[in-house]
Amino acid sequence: MRMTNFLHFTENHRYCVYRDFCVSVLDDKMLSSIYQPMVGAFAISLYRLLVSHIPLEKVGYSAIEQQRRLFLTLGLEPSEKGRRYLIEQTSKLEAVGLLQTSRMVVAETDDYIYEYELQAPLSPAEFFKTQHLTLLLRDKVGKFAVLSLREELWSKEPQEWSGISLNKENISVPFYDIFELNTHVIDYELEQALEEVSAGSKPVRSLSSDQDSGGLNYADIILRFPRESRNRVFVERLRYDHEQMGIVNYVVRKYNLSVQDLCRLLDEDGIFTSQGEIVLDDLQHKASLHFRQGMKLQEKREITAGKVVALRQELEGEPDEPAQEHPVQMEYYVEVPLQFQSKCDIHQYNMMLRNEPYTKLLQTFFPGTIPSPFMDMFEKIDLSYKLPEEVINVLIHYLMTLIAEDGEQRINRNFVEAIASNMLLKQVDTYEKAVQYIRDQAKMKGKQKAASRARTYAKGGKVKPDIPVAQGNASGQAVSDEEFEEMLRFAAEMQASKKKGG
Repeated sequence: MRMTNFLHFTENHRYCVYRDFCVSVLDDKMLSSIYQPMVGAFAISLYRLLVSHIPLEKVGYSAIEQQRRLFLTLGLEPSEKGRRYLIEQTSKLEAVGLLQTSRMVVAETDDYIYEYELQAPLSPAEFFKTQHLTLLLRDKVGKFAVLSLREELWSKEPQEWSGISLNKENISVPFYDIFELNTHVIDYELEQALEEVSAGSKPVRSLSSDQDSGGLNYADIILRFPRESRNRVFVERLRYDHEQMGIVNYVVRKYNLSVQDLCRLLDEDGIFTSQGEIVLDDLQHKASLHFRQGMKLQEKREITAGKVVALRQELEGEPDEPAQEHPVQMEYYVEVPLQFQSKCDIHQYNMMLRNEPYTKLLQTFFPGTIPSPFMDMFEKIDLSYKLPEEVINVLIHYLMTLIAEDGEQRINRNFVEAIASNMLLKQVDTYEKAVQYIRDQAKMKGKQKAASRARTYAKGGKVKPDIPVAQGNASGQAVSDEEFEEMLRFAAEMQASKKKGG
């Protein structure tokens, strides 16, 4: 129980208890042998006191009383020390899953009412499957005591079964093989009465209920689930298994499933274990495949719809309003590719990138027919990714520049969609941002090439040789006449010596 102000939790505040189960003999043994070593005898005594607030032959709510009853019965002083101790004990019960505490505000009196919702103790099999509870019990009583308690709570199989192999076959008869319900006549009075009883038994629920969060309820599922399905018996158990229904609604919200989609998934083999529990990994895997397939179909529908709208406008010949021409600042100019340098200057090219649709730009790059893969790629980016036309034009310019610089560069669908996805993540939605993006990419590519060359030299053990450079005369003085004549005489002597040697 999280409590910051102890004045909000006193013996004068009212409370009630809710219980929708009965404590069996096995539950009582679990409380005394398993839970009591973990949380202490006082906390288990508080739990038993809350259980006794409702008659053992009934479930539901207790009467609303003042918390003074709890303090007096447990022998606690109605002081800050007693409140702190009671909060500590309820917190222990909440931590091990035996209690849920809620605080409700009464608007009329501006006061609080506390609801103690009891949870049934886990069965031995469920408890020892819960790792954190088993480890806590081990820390309290030791490993060998845990093993001894487990053996004490578990009745072994018959001695005659040990040492032999048995082939187990389920020969149970399902419900609909024996009973036949009259589903042609709907008893609205009975349905309404049952709904009122179920609603009246728990009028105040948590804010994260299925109805409030937009999840599906059991009635939506069972009405559409096939009666002849092998998994029907497991789906019917969801009515009383709130944990499994929570798993179902988690998958429904995560993958945006409809009731029909969910029923198809629950009807498949391997979704339920032999004990009727949902295999979450398999259900999520199949739901993910359905979700991705739905996204692809929706994407194709959007592309087809865009083509139909464009074709209809073209056939009807409706005059469009003249588009406003947007200027381009000089700092965001891009260089004209080689294939355009003879057709337009840098101003015309950048104005074309900024204002023309991408289809016109592709026609300029491809004087003949535009290749279908190119058109399909940019149609998807336009209609599915919703990138602006000017950003798509800058992307086309960037791709064509890569092809011109590196003849071996291949432009495929995955490469183009990766760049478009990166633009979406970085919120590149204007011409200026797109130009800055391709400039950053060019700088990054240049750094990668330089690093690659450096690694190549290092791996080969080669060092780039230093080339000597002729240095100029720093003094800058001219040669005198005597020095010039001496140089001529020396050259003549060298020439004469060469002739004699020849």
